[in-house]
Amino acid sequence: MTNNSLGAPCLRTNSQRITARQLAFFTAFLLPVGKLLELPSLLTAYAGGDLLIAALLGLTIEFIPFCCLLFLCKRSKTAPIEALERRCGAPTARIFCGVYGLFLLSYAVLPLLDLEKFSHAAFSDTSPTFFIFAPFFVLCGFICTKGLSAYGRAADLLPVLFLLPILGLIGMSLSEADFTRLLPVMEKPLTVSLKAVWKTTAYFSCSGLLLPMMSAYQYRDGDEKKLLPAFGVGAALTLLFLATFFAVFGLTGEKEHYAVMKLAQYFPALKFVGRIDLLLVYTLSVWLFYYTALPIHLFTECFTRCFSIRKKWMIASISSVALLLFTLFCNKYNNAFHAFFAEAMPPVFLLFSVLLPIAFLLLFGRKRQGRYENNQKREETEVHREE
Repeated sequence: MTNNSLGAPCLRTNSQRITARQLAFFTAFLLPVGKLLELPSLLTAYAGGDLLIAALLGLTIEFIPFCCLLFLCKRSKTAPIEALERRCGAPTARIFCGVYGLFLLSYAVLPLLDLEKFSHAAFSDTSPTFFIFAPFFVLCGFICTKGLSAYGRAADLLPVLFLLPILGLIGMSLSEADFTRLLPVMEKPLTVSLKAVWKTTAYFSCSGLLLPMMSAYQYRDGDEKKLLPAFGVGAALTLLFLATFFAVFGLTGEKEHYAVMKLAQYFPALKFVGRIDLLLVYTLSVWLFYYTALPIHLFTECFTRCFSIRKKWMIASISSVALLLFTLFCNKYNNAFHAFFAEAMPPVFLLFSVLLPIAFLLLFGRKRQGRYENNQKREETEVHREE
């Protein structure tokens, strides 16, 4: 494994790359997973029948910084963090990784608390105990010891193992769906939708995950033709899911938490064959585990890079144990955390997930010149051979 100038293992080596195809699958099918649990009920509570308008605004907020990161990689021919290091030096990049790691920890809070409640509702027939969820942290610690390419390899399975359950659940719910509930469009002032997006900013900040994730990605000519439509596919699936959710539950949807588990519960055939829809829910749960572990994994990558720690398992173990204790003692305050993130944290999420990628493009989005060009061409040739 090669080393970078920060003294820690480089995030992008020959064995730890993410290809454009894998990043496209990741963007289209894994990032929407984080919007399947609490977001439908929250948007219904804040925007009512205009939840699709609010969701479209939120997805636009995600799309702009994604474009900035992609074109940064295209113009500078390097990953965002490496562009910062070459322009501002290793100490600046080290500090940036440390600060960004703290943001990723805060990003992990809501998905973690949501998944803990969801796992109890989905997998427990009797009164659940916390330790039913505890094995997640073992899995999370194991994932965090792997390179970012682990998500790339998992992404190759997403087209089938995500589309089959999500489209199956939507199809089973159509018998009870009344899409006229979404009419009239923009029944409320646009300010209502904007306020809904503001309060759910934590769920529309996936571009904050992509900045460190793209350290394992190397741009090749024409990649934007794969990645930009892939984001559109993920956005379309998210909007379809939200539309179906509101068509089934209407305004009562604000009380229907963990929407993915309840969407198909009124399918007529379930009276005779049982809750076969839960098989689809359990398949989606695999990707919910992966999505929830992602910010923790990226935190591990940032901190090992910040402190030049070669034994990644140490940071992975400490962070997993710390988050286990946090969830054990704080899961009872789930509503308080949601209220805090809705009221106090939107500026933080907008800073790291929107303003920072735009600033990176403006500051570092210049084509590299000189001796790096030959190295870049050599790297692209190696990636082409691997594919």
